Amino acid sequence: MKVGIYLTNQHPLGTDMVAALEEQFIMTRAARDRGWDAVATGQHYLSEGMAQLQLVPFLSRLAAEAGEMTGIAGVLLLSLHNPVEVAEQVASLDVIWRGNFVFGVGLGYREVEFDAFRVPRGQRVRRFEECLALVKRLWTEEAVDVENDVCKLEKVTMTIRPVQQPYPPIWFAATTDQAVGRAARLGDTWFIGPHATLPTVTRQLSLYRAELSRLQHPFPRHLPMLREIFCARDRQTALEIAGPHLASKYGAYARWGQDGALPAQETFHRPFEDLVKDRFILGSPEQCYEQLRPYWEKLGVNHLLLRTHWSGLPLRAALQSMRLISDELLPALRRVPDASAGSLPRGVTGPTSSSSAG
Repeated sequence: MKVGIYLTNQHPLGTDMVAALEEQFIMTRAARDRGWDAVATGQHYLSEGMAQLQLVPFLSRLAAEAGEMTGIAGVLLLSLHNPVEVAEQVASLDVIWRGNFVFGVGLGYREVEFDAFRVPRGQRVRRFEECLALVKRLWTEEAVDVENDVCKLEKVTMTIRPVQQPYPPIWFAATTDQAVGRAARLGDTWFIGPHATLPTVTRQLSLYRAELSRLQHPFPRHLPMLREIFCARDRQTALEIAGPHLASKYGAYARWGQDGALPAQETFHRPFEDLVKDRFILGSPEQCYEQLRPYWEKLGVNHLLLRTHWSGLPLRAALQSMRLISDELLPALRRVPDASAGSLPRGVTGPTSSSSAG
């Protein structure tokens, strides 16, 4: 099982972003020094109600703190960008991360972003697919010719290419059933997001497997998933510390329309106690382990990205959660020999019951 830290780097308006950036470095170094495998961050533009750094410069700077951890773009919103820009920026990131980089892509869902980049309705999926196809061509072909509504290229050869050949792994974020099908068709793996509940993810994984089978594509070696998590001495403490910040985060998602990009039953307009169920991982290390267990036993997830910091949560609280994850949850996850096998080895029962730090 691979385990990474997901840093959103979103903060309340008026935050000292220089100081906030240093806090992100502290979290990255804490993960690095305790043996976490990866660090990831995402992208939004015009993030109403909060301040956020952009993905490419943020990931570039994180490389200096990450040591041997893998860098993950989780995810870049392809349809908003020119493919030449994407090809050169991501190739540059792969160089900066010394070939230890994952290229996560997503369509996006926010009208304010599509409008800002003049991506009209009815053209968003096409723009996304065309951008991805052209980025791959720029990375692999010697002379690229293309003319469309985004760019014009005449026998262009890329001057910077990824270290990884032919290019970095492409993790495909998808929340709708249609997008899950595109992930099977176009991506190296489906990057499961944090928003849907376990029953929805289980159903959509069946769709993903079916589409892979139809296309005669093998099931990917890596199945990554992002989950919201907070570890404390018990579930009540985790709810008291993380609950207000998770509620605020998912309130913002609701205003932005994120649940509109999910199957209908996944609405965020519900009491927090209902929103939590089968969605957030909260509690002691033992409780978090048991809540995570179905994802590898039933689904075959073998790469967990864990977000344990949200806008407004003090750094010390996030670090306390990270310490418990590092000390007690991470060793137990390491003892799962094959997360896709659907079973645990004899004697592996999760974290010990000694945890009481908070």
